[in-house]
Amino acid sequence: MTFNVSDVIALEILDSRARPTLAVTVRLADGTTARAGVPSGASTGSLEAVELRDDDKSRFGGSGVLKAVANVNGEIADLLRGRHWDSLAEVDQAMINLDGSSNKHRLGANALVGVSMALARALAASAGTPLWRWLAPQDVVPSLPVPHFNVLNGGVHAPNDLDFQEFMVAPLGASSMAEAVRAGAEVYAALRRGLASRKLSTGLGDEGGFAPEISEPEEVLRLLVEAIGDAGYTAGADGVSIALDLAASEFRRPDGRYLVAGDLLSSGELIDRLAAITRDFPVHLIEDGLGEDDDEGWITLTNRLGSSVELVGDDIFCTNPAIISAAIGRGIGNASLIKVNQIGTVTETLEAMAICRQAGYRQFVSHRSGETEDSFIADLAVGTGCGHLKSGAPARGERTAKYNRLLEIAAGSQLRYGMS
Repeated sequence: MTFNVSDVIALEILDSRARPTLAVTVRLADGTTARAGVPSGASTGSLEAVELRDDDKSRFGGSGVLKAVANVNGEIADLLRGRHWDSLAEVDQAMINLDGSSNKHRLGANALVGVSMALARALAASAGTPLWRWLAPQDVVPSLPVPHFNVLNGGVHAPNDLDFQEFMVAPLGASSMAEAVRAGAEVYAALRRGLASRKLSTGLGDEGGFAPEISEPEEVLRLLVEAIGDAGYTAGADGVSIALDLAASEFRRPDGRYLVAGDLLSSGELIDRLAAITRDFPVHLIEDGLGEDDDEGWITLTNRLGSSVELVGDDIFCTNPAIISAAIGRGIGNASLIKVNQIGTVTETLEAMAICRQAGYRQFVSHRSGETEDSFIADLAVGTGCGHLKSGAPARGERTAKYNRLLEIAAGSQLRYGMS
């Protein structure tokens, strides 16, 4: 499909944490126009593609993105306009070449990914094809993912003493997307009631989950099992299961130990604790169970729990095809988190997911803590048939936009729901 880009325009907007990000609009020569909002993370891996920030302390404490906006409206727009293009992949590679750095720091990954997402949406609209179908690889059957709702926040996402970052509920046993979203919302409401009855805070963290003053992860897990039951569901794979994102890099000390609820744990001791958690609670998935530079620990964790638990690498993989390939070769984890802005283009994201599929690794499409109302990742999860997606709590517009988009796709299709 040959196409021409007539204009590319970026604008500085606010994300869900009141920090600046970009909105990018792409206009094709046939008149098709599409927009994308760029997400931004708080818990970030050291090997992620680099967001370009202004570092001007007189605006937004230095976090403005006017430089990235100028790069879209200047160099990137000049590159795209006035020539024929054959594919999104060709455009993405041309932007990577124009940036010229190893981590997209010159033009900014936030600049590149906004253009890439908006162009993908424009090309799908121009072809008269739903975005999820347009994104689908030829060797993949699209399907509706299990939503993983982050109902209780800790770590850098919440002002409490809870070191584990995300506690999620996943309606694995739901019969449809509508039933899955209902289950997530009902468990969330039951959890609110349970916290209130204990006089614990029902204030919210960055991703819409509750942020009570709890420090022990096992206490949270007991509350979740209770909330699942109170909402009328069974806790486990046949009903509503639990998933964790430790974001362990955030609480790993310089000496290599992990500080959890006041306890300093070696890698082996943290693995023992996770093994006990998966024995005592219906936890089917653990993301970033160890730090990004703890390769040997990750190998041990994978050997210990990989046959029964999905072990998702985020900071250690960074949606980077080369890093994922190397990690697969070493037997690290059995799944990768997928964040489009973490690598910087849609094409590289799809490549990372293809590498995972070929190796038998699952892919877990994810939002960021700083989000917009953009629902691109919902279509990405459906089109790639990855089986699961997380977008925070079933609350707050920037989170529910993704879940509502899944409901919309489900209502207009006959796609299968669930993890294969």
